[in-house]
Amino acid sequence: MSNVSTSDRIATAFATLGPIGHLPAGPGTWGSAAALITAPFLFMPFSPVTRSIILIALFVLGSLAATRAEVVLGKKDPGCVIIDEVLGQWLTLLPFSILPTWQILAGFIFFRLFDIAKPFPIRRSEKWLPAGWGVMIDDVVAGLYAAAALYGARWAFVNWVAVHANGM
Repeated sequence: MSNVSTSDRIATAFATLGPIGHLPAGPGTWGSAAALITAPFLFMPFSPVTRSIILIALFVLGSLAATRAEVVLGKKDPGCVIIDEVLGQWLTLLPFSILPTWQILAGFIFFRLFDIAKPFPIRRSEKWLPAGWGVMIDDVVAGLYAAAALYGARWAFVNWVAVHANGM
């Protein structure tokens, strides 16, 4: 990256979350963990409308940064580009105003499972859009799946507690 412009360095640093995308063994998991750690400060305190705007901005800026990073790094969808994990992980949390720790961890697990396994149409969604836009969109779909799974898990837990609290 010695002959790279300052704007390309900034875009690549944003796309990789600085050094986090270069950590060994599973940069996507590190990116998702970074998203969870920062969510209570940078995402969850805001209203659902503001969080939606944050996600839209993150999608646009992340797509542009991922596109530049692909060019700078000379590779399609480089593993070190993990801004998409932040988008997907925060999208998983979008429908909820407050989550206890176990539900935050469940959201993390659901998102990672869907992002890694890529059930239909997640894998195919990567090809819906070009360059960094495709990098980002599959994590949007994985985040939607994970949000639905988390919602279902919360619903099942609440109903299980209600049934057992009544001695049934």
